[in-house]
Amino acid sequence: MQPPTPQLLRALRRTITRSITSSPLTTPLTRAVSSPFSTPRITPPLTPHRSNSNQSQTPVRMIPRAHGSKPANHDRGPQSSEDTQTDFAALDVLGNIPVPTTAVDACLDSGFHLNSGLKITGGDGVLLVGGEVFTWRPWKAAVGGKGGEKGKKADMVNGKGQFELDEQVWGVLGVVWPRPDILIIGMGAHVMPLSPETKRRINSLGIRVDVLDTRNAAAQFNLLATERGVSEVAAAMIPIGWNGWEAR
Repeated sequence: MQPPTPQLLRALRRTITRSITSSPLTTPLTRAVSSPFSTPRITPPLTPHRSNSNQSQTPVRMIPRAHGSKPANHDRGPQSSEDTQTDFAALDVLGNIPVPTTAVDACLDSGFHLNSGLKITGGDGVLLVGGEVFTWRPWKAAVGGKGGEKGKKADMVNGKGQFELDEQVWGVLGVVWPRPDILIIGMGAHVMPLSPETKRRINSLGIRVDVLDTRNAAAQFNLLATERGVSEVAAAMIPIGWNGWEAR
């Protein structure tokens, strides 16, 4: 028997491929096709037909996600009726702690009003230490001997524009025990730098220093004295009227 010619083999292959393509049961799986005239041949999977295979695909336009408009108000709905709801507006962690009697109620141009009802007038300053009140006239001990019965704020300012006082002004802090942890200095209507020498003298007693204007110094003393106790916090303040005002 003569082997089949190449022309016959090509015709058979075309016939088999055409029959497979036209069959409705054809799937893109690999099929094994056997022929009595040749060795088994593996037919590659069929490629889906694409009408625009030679054309570049147009990129899909991405539409940004639409965000809702801002709410007209901040209403979170009806008020909760739960018993465990916390009223943060009425929250006061120091509400049950009594205010110290040495707390400052008012700062005046020529003195102070304290919570105990005591009024310091006449241009005197105030020194609050260990729950006690002392009138304070630091200008009498101004550095360089410039101080006197009448004094100005300039007498307590050195040539560098720093607040500087003589060591004897802080004599009470050296004898009180236990000593306060912090001393708040109120410098009148405006705050100025504290001289390094004055700060060094106070720190040598184991006391930290915080300098503010008198109004803020009084508020700071009231808060810390209520929270930590009058034995931990001291204050030395001159009246706010010391800005260009002479003591009488």
